[in-house]
Order: sequence, then structure tokens, then C-alpha cells
Amino acid sequence: MVFRTTLKNIRRSPYQAFAAILIMTLTFLVISFFTFILVGASSIVNYFESKPTLTAFFKNEAKEEEIKAMEESIKATDKVASVKFVSKKEALQIYREQNKDDPLLLDLVTEDILPASLEISAVKIEDLSDIHDTLKGYPIVSEIIYQKDIVSALTSWTNALRKIGIAIIAILALVSIFIMGVITGVKISQKKEDIEIMKLIGASSWYIRWPFILEGVFYGVVGAFLGWGIASLSLWYSGPYLEFFLKGIPIFPISFIFLLGLLGMELIIAVVLGAFSSFAAVLRYLK
Repeated sequence: MVFRTTLKNIRRSPYQAFAAILIMTLTFLVISFFTFILVGASSIVNYFESKPTLTAFFKNEAKEEEIKAMEESIKATDKVASVKFVSKKEALQIYREQNKDDPLLLDLVTEDILPASLEISAVKIEDLSDIHDTLKGYPIVSEIIYQKDIVSALTSWTNALRKIGIAIIAILALVSIFIMGVITGVKISQKKEDIEIMKLIGASSWYIRWPFILEGVFYGVVGAFLGWGIASLSLWYSGPYLEFFLKGIPIFPISFIFLLGLLGMELIIAVVLGAFSSFAAVLRYLK
């Protein structure tokens, strides 16, 4: 009976139902897009963390024992994920591979010219600065290559996106609650006479409230499905272009399990959001 009343209320006010579903769809569309952006940004950061993001070159007079001791010391820290030693011979092989189409450059460089080095990956990208400072303290190190600006910019952008996303989602959620409350209040006002009659014949307060609350839940769930569906389709269509742009960074394909998990999370939020906004309106208008 309660569900039948809820569906009847929705059918009788299609424009209000459309407005409620529209605002909920917009809210969950933004939630989905920002989730995709944040997951993608985190994957890019993790990708750079797993790569040799810092290279220390040794002086020609550096002894093998000194290099080995330094390597063990660096490995012992909890900030380093991996350390790879590149000998002069391996450096020459890498150089030849990179310049195989230019014979002149190959003839100019010998094994003695190229320095040995350590390629270091950090556990967290924020730790690279501390590792860089530690390496500077070793006298056998002649030069350190560390793309500090790129790393800092990447981390800053990720943190900024997270804060902006949370702020926009919070604002949209509040707007959704407000609009849903207004719509529910209007519907209660329109059914005031019916509610009075129901009270006179003995209907309980919760019997009267439940259709309005379930209506809010319905709008939230439909909006979550639509918002998630539009965002997922957009990601699917733009996937090949983004994959080409992010060449070498393994973000795609997006796991279907992840998308289902996102949908489940959004449905839970939708139920809470729809029920809370309608319940707040019911408490205000049905006293």
C-alpha cells in the first residue's frame, strides 16, 4: 500500500519528479567524474613512484666498495622502494640503444666517459626530496638528476583536485537536499486535505510519512543510476583518446569491478541523501 501510494505521488507530479531526478543525476554525475579523475591522478602518481625517478651519478674515482656501501645504506631506509645500480658498461649499452640511428654520436662516446649511477624509486613521491638531500651528503656522488618541479606539480595538482572535488560534491549535496526538501514540502502542501482525512480515520504518523520518504529515496536511486551511467559511458567512449594521450601509463582499461563498486557506493549515498532530505521536509511540514 505504501509503495503504491509512492508511485501514485510520482505519477501525479511528473515535473517535480523530473526536477528532483535531474538534480540528483547532476550530483552523482559530478561524483562519478571526480572519482574517475582522482583515481586516474592517483594511478599516475603511483606510476611515477614505481619508476626510477631519481638518478645519482658517481665520480670516476668512486670505488666499488664505496658504491656498494652507499647502495646498502640507501636500501635500509623506509623511503626507498627500489635501487638499481647501472655500471659504466650498462650505461654505454643504454646510450648506444638510444642513439643507434646516429653513428657519429656512437663513435664519440666510450665506456670511460659515461659514469656509473644508481636509479632510485621512492615508496611515496613526497619522499624524493629527502632522498635527494641524503644523496647529496655522499662525496662519491658527482650529480643528481631529480625532476623536482614535475614531481611537486603532480602532487600539488592531485591534492588540489581532491579538495576541489570534495568541495563541489558537498555543495551539490546540500543543493540536492534543499531542492528535494522544497519539492517534498510542495507535495505535502498539495495533499494537506488528504493527510487530514487520513489522520481522522486513524492513520499513524509514520504511515503518512513513509510514501514521501520512499519518494525521496526513489529520486536518489534513479539519479545515481543515471549519473553513474552517463559518466561510465563518457569514460568508455573517451578511453581510447585518453589512453593515447597517457601513452605508457597503465590506467586503462578501467576494471568493471571498480565501476560496480562505485555504483554501489553511490546507491548507498543516494538512499541516505534522498531519505534524509525527504525526512527533514516531512518533520517540518507534517507536525
